[in-house]
Amino acid sequence: MTSTTGIRETRRGRGARAGDIVVVKVGGSTLGEGDSSTPDLVALRKQGLRPVVVHGGGKVISDWVRMQGIQPEFVRGLRKTDKATLDVAVAVLCGLVNAQLVAEITAFGGRAVGLAGVDGGMLKAEVLDPELGLVGKIVDTDISTIEAVLETGAIPVIAPAALNIAPEMADGSDRILNINADTSAGHVARALGAAILVFQTDVSGVLDATRRLIPRMTRRQARDLIDSGIAIGGMIPKIEACAFAVETVRAGYIIDGRIAGALLECVAGHDIGTRIT
Repeated sequence: MTSTTGIRETRRGRGARAGDIVVVKVGGSTLGEGDSSTPDLVALRKQGLRPVVVHGGGKVISDWVRMQGIQPEFVRGLRKTDKATLDVAVAVLCGLVNAQLVAEITAFGGRAVGLAGVDGGMLKAEVLDPELGLVGKIVDTDISTIEAVLETGAIPVIAPAALNIAPEMADGSDRILNINADTSAGHVARALGAAILVFQTDVSGVLDATRRLIPRMTRRQARDLIDSGIAIGGMIPKIEACAFAVETVRAGYIIDGRIAGALLECVAGHDIGTRIT
């Protein structure tokens, strides 16, 4: 399927059950530091819902990059990625962090399958901006691998890496591109036609110029918040991902993932965090 934005979304076999899919982005600032999502994800699956996890791991990557003597750099909230940084990011995200999340879900009584965006050609991308290096812009999303895992009753746990589809990549070098996890979650949720998309963060939600929580926003208001400079740094890709996804997703949420049960409250429809529709 080709959207009005020119981004392809391959939805093979998506059925009426898309309405019970909840895409949850975890990691980044909260991963391993009080994130409450693991027991909540298992509880959602036991309730009959079908969670899909997209994870970050920015802090873990930064720690490992520094151990290699590389200083992390960010441009407009996105990690600048040279070849050395990419190798570390792929190893950490697709290996260490992904396996840890799968193990945690299993320890809480759930079933999970670790995936990367390159698996089954799930996420295909082109270089987003030469200034960012090997960071990709997603141009095609194929959800068939995700659906196959969901049909087994397991929770897909997806690391944000994508296939570089540039035609000059025939020799296979730099075939993988780093993808922002927030952006990846937005594309996955939109392609799945998920019921909701939830971002677990380390703040109460989106804040206005006076640092007060904004409980509800429309897509247009969300974009205005970015254009005005009120939303900055890592909040920008989260808001952009919500605004992108809600063309097919009922609502996007940005919540404080450090609060026990926050994800369950959000899915139950309680007032928590910021809702974008």
